[in-house]
Amino acid sequence: MNIPFLKPVPARLSRMVRELEELEESGTFSNFGPINTRFERAAIERLFGGQGACLTVCNATIGLMIAIRDAVGPNSNGRRYALMPSFTFAAAAQAALWCGLTPLFCDIDPDSWLPSADAENALLDRYKGEIALIFPYATFGNDLDLARYQKLSAQHGVPLVIDAAASLGSMDGQGHGFGTGFAHPIVFSLHATKPFATSEGGLIYAADLSMIGRLRAMANFGFAQPRVSSLLGLNAKMPEIGALLALAKLEDIVPIVERREAVFARYRAKLPGWAFQRHLGSHTAHTFVPVLLPDALAGRRAEILRGLAEHGIGAATYFSPHLAEHSYFRDNSVSGDLSVTEKIAGAMLTLPLFDEITDDQIDYICRTLTEMCC
Repeated sequence: MNIPFLKPVPARLSRMVRELEELEESGTFSNFGPINTRFERAAIERLFGGQGACLTVCNATIGLMIAIRDAVGPNSNGRRYALMPSFTFAAAAQAALWCGLTPLFCDIDPDSWLPSADAENALLDRYKGEIALIFPYATFGNDLDLARYQKLSAQHGVPLVIDAAASLGSMDGQGHGFGTGFAHPIVFSLHATKPFATSEGGLIYAADLSMIGRLRAMANFGFAQPRVSSLLGLNAKMPEIGALLALAKLEDIVPIVERREAVFARYRAKLPGWAFQRHLGSHTAHTFVPVLLPDALAGRRAEILRGLAEHGIGAATYFSPHLAEHSYFRDNSVSGDLSVTEKIAGAMLTLPLFDEITDDQIDYICRTLTEMCC
């Protein structure tokens, strides 16, 4: 049996000949064209209950960069840190660094694996007046307490950007699309490996329409007026073919999330006694299945990964090493206490999940893993 870790399933362009012909005949291939506009409007209606506004971008990392720059502004008044978890993907730290900020890594909650409120509060107090941005990550699509972050931002007078790369399709505890009605920018990924798979792309959501308008100008060379750069910008536009893929994926995202939740539930049932992430929302758009090796087995992780590979099972270790362990970030960041992060990252094992995975494959994976760990 050969089971890949991830198997991207974007919409099939080969089944969209008529749409592709219409795109070609339109002569518009980028520059926020009609397909892009249709997708943004449909995403607002279907994912966010008709509230707020959306902006497509060429990828989520660029989306984070323009959102950070808009939030912080050109002059941070001596504030230099971006408060963020070390248990996240490298794109977040890179985006902060590209915007001239220094990552300030905080610890995570031992159960939800979201940024720890106690760790964030401790660093906000310790580095009072030096933090330019609060930059949490909705870990693996889990539901961040956005109301708490709204209060935290107001209390400390520090702007806020939400990294929700894996969350498009997730729902909060009230059954609303994650981020619905939230004023600050939330950045989602549409990368091929995500549940909302296109090829490459991102989506920024906010309830603040004027902010999305600024970000749209920034994404188009700072053209707040036609062909006139009136603010800092770059080229962050999604091409029309990417928007076409996104529009098609939007039709299927609800059953995709439901299927992935069923897969996750089967893993839980077949791996009793293993430690899984505690999910806080009503629905989670799972990208893969992260589990923690028991303490007695954490030192054997490399051996277990090799054994799974020998049995035809793809597996990985997101996010291990965590960011503070990366050589570049170690030399260009500051860290608080990361004891929980180190424990979680050191025991992390991520198992296969993709749209077409079968129950037999899940059972084989769980049986093989259990036998190897006995």
